[in-house]
Amino acid sequence: MRFARYIALLLSSAAPAVAEDFSLSWPVECTLGDTCFIQHYVDDDPSGAASDYTCGKSTYNAHKGTDIRLRSRKDMEAGVKVLAAADGVVLGLRDGMDDVALTHANEADIKDKECGNGVVIRHAGGWDTQYCHMKRGTISVTKGARVTAGTPLGEIGLSGRTQFPHLHISVRKNGAQVDPFDPDGQITCGTPSQESLWDIDIPYSAGGVLAAGFSPAVPSFDTIKAGTADQPLAPDAAAIVFWTYAFGGQRGDILRMIITGPAGEIIRHDAVLEKDQAQFFRATGKKLRARQWPSGQYDGTAVLLRKDAMIGQSAATFTLP
Repeated sequence: MRFARYIALLLSSAAPAVAEDFSLSWPVECTLGDTCFIQHYVDDDPSGAASDYTCGKSTYNAHKGTDIRLRSRKDMEAGVKVLAAADGVVLGLRDGMDDVALTHANEADIKDKECGNGVVIRHAGGWDTQYCHMKRGTISVTKGARVTAGTPLGEIGLSGRTQFPHLHISVRKNGAQVDPFDPDGQITCGTPSQESLWDIDIPYSAGGVLAAGFSPAVPSFDTIKAGTADQPLAPDAAAIVFWTYAFGGQRGDILRMIITGPAGEIIRHDAVLEKDQAQFFRATGKKLRARQWPSGQYDGTAVLLRKDAMIGQSAATFTLP
C-alpha cells in the first residue's frame, strides 16, 4: 500500500484510546529546552477553535501531532537524529522531497505530501507512530524492517508543509488520533491529566527563546532562522545590536532585552508583542558615539515574559580587546 494512502486510512475517526501498556521514548537525539523545543501540541478542541492538553495556546486548529523543533537550519544541516519511539515494524516511508520552507510558490508542490519525508511504524496492540518533515536522503530504515525504541530512522529536516526544521510525531490507536500527553482524551482545564504515553516527564512548553546573539547591525529574519546572524564585532563597529529569536509568542508578551558592558548597563528594552506569533525576533542596540567601544566584556540577556512569569530566556556575550 502506498505511503500516502496508508496515511489517509489512519486519519479515519474512532474513539479515544487509553494508554494500556504502550509507552513512548523521546524520539529526537537532542536536549529538550536547550537544543530542541516543543512548539506545538495536538489540538484537543474538536471545534473550530484550538487548545492543547492544558487548554493552552501551544497548538493550532486541527493539528494532529507534537512538533519538536530545532533552533535553526544550521542545527538541521549539522544533523539531528530522529529515533523510533517504540518497538515495531516499518509500514511505510517516503524520501526524496527537498528541505525547503513552505511558501505560496511551492505550496502546490506538496499537495497530498504534507508530511514530507517520513516514516510510519506499526506497534503491538494497534498502535502506530508517524514521523514527518525528515531530511532528504537521511532515512535509514526500509519498509518491513523491525525496529526497537531508539533505533535511528533518519534526521530532522524541512520537507513537506513546514516553515521551520522540526519533527512532527503523530500517535494513533486503531486509526484514531491520540494525544500522547492526554491519551484518554478527557481534557479538564486547570487540572491536566496525569496520564501520559511518554516514559519520561516532559514539562509543558508555553513558548520560549530559541537563540540570542550580537551583530553590528539588525540582522535579517532569514539569517536568524538560518543560524548565521551572530557576527563578530570590532572595536569601531558602527553599532552593538543584540537580537533575540523566540517562539510561541502571545499578544501582550514582553521580550525584555538588556545589554551590559564594561561600564554597566548600556540599554534595556521591552518589546511588547501586538499579536500572537508562532516565531519571531526582536533586536535592540546602540550606535557608536565615540572613536571606538570600551575594551572588555559585553553581555546580552533576553527574557520572554507573560503576565510577569518567565517562559523563556537566553544570553550571549563577546569581548572587545
